[in-house]
Amino acid sequence: MNVPDPDQPPYEPVVREYLLLGLRLGKLIDGFVDCWFGDPRLSARVDEEPPASPTELARHAAGLRAELADSGLPDARQRYLSAQLTALECVAKRLSGKDIPFLDEIRQYFDVDITIGDPECYANAHKAIAELLPGSGGLQERLDAYYERNRIPPDRLQRAVQAVSDELRVLAQPLFGLPAGERVDYEVVHGKPWNAFNRYLGGFRSEVALNDEAGRAIAALPILVTHESYPGHHTDHCLKEAGLVREQGHAEQLISLVNTPQCLISEGTAELAHVAVLGTGWGEWTARILAAEGITSDGALVERVRTLVQRLLPARQDAAIMLHDRGADVDGVTDYLQRWLLLPRDRAQHMVSFLTDPLWRAYTVTYIEGARLVGAWLDAKPANQPVAERYLNLLRNPLLPSDLQRELDATKVSPAIGH
Repeated sequence: MNVPDPDQPPYEPVVREYLLLGLRLGKLIDGFVDCWFGDPRLSARVDEEPPASPTELARHAAGLRAELADSGLPDARQRYLSAQLTALECVAKRLSGKDIPFLDEIRQYFDVDITIGDPECYANAHKAIAELLPGSGGLQERLDAYYERNRIPPDRLQRAVQAVSDELRVLAQPLFGLPAGERVDYEVVHGKPWNAFNRYLGGFRSEVALNDEAGRAIAALPILVTHESYPGHHTDHCLKEAGLVREQGHAEQLISLVNTPQCLISEGTAELAHVAVLGTGWGEWTARILAAEGITSDGALVERVRTLVQRLLPARQDAAIMLHDRGADVDGVTDYLQRWLLLPRDRAQHMVSFLTDPLWRAYTVTYIEGARLVGAWLDAKPANQPVAERYLNLLRNPLLPSDLQRELDATKVSPAIGH
């Protein structure tokens, strides 16, 4: 953690209370604080306190939101904190036992409205995948065989990821201006429910844990590294720490909290990171790097299959809506995921367990709706603006989902309804 500079002014009162509120909720909910690199005296204070009442924390969030108008903060910071506090109030209310309809919960958490998709879109993607992977078996069987052919052994995963990361860092530096001394350390772990996880430590350093199953498909490698590191989460944190925190004193950026608008923009930005730094042709780009490590792949095919599989992923958000808004049973939702995501039964069941976890049940929205919103906003760029330049705005500025949607509405471009 960073030691606060005694020459710097203290946090603004409302911001300090916001940070304490986030830390107090994190004390009640394991995993709620995604990263924290602020004044260690604040976290030490919360550690020493008895656990707070969720009802009291909900009242505190509402009270802080009411205080923003007289806080003296600029309008943009007030809007950001208001959206974050709306989410924290909802988190605390749910923790206290209050029943909140799922779509209202999503709206309060993430500053977006979501809808269920059209299975016909998934069926069309299935047909296209089948054309790329001909064979006599069923489509899921053929896709599994494709993944097996493109598998990276766990004992070679870290070296392969490091090679891809090193090259991406070289590309990201001139495009996004990485701060001096930034660093990402990778570690391979076993038995995790995710492919990779970024832990930002402050001081321009991240630790990224890689599940040893992440090498199941070579196509995952560049997407993992762009998402977690360059120019995804690590770059995002670095640029916000350098610009917003250190230069402008926006101390609210010292903490990242799950189930907030901040989180949806962060995940949506990371999901589109490969578009900003590599664009089309990333499959062959990756194949050339991996060839130097003795790993061979058909880069063009890998990219085409991955692009089609991405069209299926919104079925995860459908599943959340089916479970929590439409009253579907677990077996039916598992069938839905198994069918449209082309998953074996055990993986579909594992996905449903994630969607029924009290903390994570809404989190899939950050990937699906976040990527759709950020993607539409990037697509709406002026014709002469490079995509990396537009993407840089996401890395430097604390934008909200409603900010992006407002710009889209102004240019009469909106995210596509459905999938």
